[in-house]
Amino acid sequence: MAELVLHHYDASPFSEKVRTALGIKGLAWRDVQIPDVLPKPEYIPLTGGYRRTPSLQIGADVWCDSAAILAELERRFPEPSLYPAGDPGLAQALGFWSDRPFFMAAVTLVFGAAGDAVSRSFIEDRSRMAGNFDVARMREARPVMREQYRAHLGFLDRQLAEGRPFVTGDAPGLADLHPWHVIWFLRRAAPSEARLIDGFPRIVAWGERMAAIGHGEPEAMSAAAALEIARDSIPDTLPEEDPGEPGGLHPGQRVEVAPDDYGRDLVAGEVVASSAGEIALLRRDPELGEIVVHFPRAGFVVYPRGETRGHG
Repeated sequence: MAELVLHHYDASPFSEKVRTALGIKGLAWRDVQIPDVLPKPEYIPLTGGYRRTPSLQIGADVWCDSAAILAELERRFPEPSLYPAGDPGLAQALGFWSDRPFFMAAVTLVFGAAGDAVSRSFIEDRSRMAGNFDVARMREARPVMREQYRAHLGFLDRQLAEGRPFVTGDAPGLADLHPWHVIWFLRRAAPSEARLIDGFPRIVAWGERMAAIGHGEPEAMSAAAALEIARDSIPDTLPEEDPGEPGGLHPGQRVEVAPDDYGRDLVAGEVVASSAGEIALLRRDPELGEIVVHFPRAGFVVYPRGETRGHG
């Protein structure tokens, strides 16, 4: 099997979620560092325009978004499972809690506290990506967001109240990875605000256990070498019709895919396979040849080419 190549940067919280999953599974992987702002000339050719972080490359297949990456890691490497207590659907659904309201509270606290130290290029990039990235407003919103962040900590604390070392029992899994990256982000990027976490001793102890998992076995790789792998590989994903596809999508159909929240850069290609969990598109890059990019369905919108685009 081709190597696992993670395209990420060290300060990325969503990459930390994936890195810790690689640690849970004890996997070896190649570490490709990408810029945290555009341009990303050695990244965009792989994804077809998707600019968010991270993505996982295996040969000429690329999984975009941590949800798609984690699902593929579990499919390929089922042991140790990311669902040690079962309930995979529930664990996956928790991602919409951690990645949206809980994470966005952390974003406000981080940039409200440290925004003056953030480079102008980063602020301008995130404003293009997510709308008005207003550090002054984040600073003003910190009192409210402290209350919100603490309320979300309360959910996690109650889950740990029975003395279990991890969210669902004795072993870590996806239900831990979802809140972990939000805790990690605040601790790393805004230590003064992270005092909120210290008010929950069970979460502090859980966080120490999560940090001790590590990141598996990373080995540095250049972006150029990763592109060479894609150029020399053939996608593994085979065409597959989904009879339950509500939009009538079918292999060979031209579509565009984009996130429904921020970083809504459209990626165009031909449907290879679709399901309730994923859509895979075939792209033909002039330099790399055929690449299949994989996206989650939840949180992403699929537009048949020529349709009016909007998120409602």
